[in-house]
Amino acid sequence: MSGGDIAAIIAAGAFVLLVLFIGVPLIKLGGLIDETRESVRELNDTVAPLLTEVTTTVIETNKALAKIDTITENVADVTTNVKALVAVFSASVGAPLMKIAGLTQGLRSALLGKKK
Repeated sequence: MSGGDIAAIIAAGAFVLLVLFIGVPLIKLGGLIDETRESVRELNDTVAPLLTEVTTTVIETNKALAKIDTITENVADVTTNVKALVAVFSASVGAPLMKIAGLTQGLRSALLGKKK
C-alpha cells in the first residue's frame, strides 16, 4: 500500500463518518416532518366541524341581535310616547293644580289671619 492508498482509505472513512453524522439529523428531520403531517391532518379533521359550529353560532347570534334591535326600537318609541304623554298631562293638569294650590294657600292665609 502506498501513501495515496492510505490517504484514499482515510478520506473514504471520513466521508462515511460525515454521511453518518449528517444522516442521523436527516432521519430525525424526516420523523419530524411525518409528525407534522399527522398533526395537520388531525387539525383539518377538527377545524371543519368547529368552523361549522362557529358559523351556526354567528347566525343564531345575528338573529338574536336583530330581535334585540327591534325591541330597542319599540322601547324608544314607547319612551317617546310616554314623554309626550307626561308633557300633555303636565300642561293640562299641572297648571290648574298649581292654581288650586295657590288659591288654597291664599284662603288658608286669609282664614288664619282672621283668627289672630
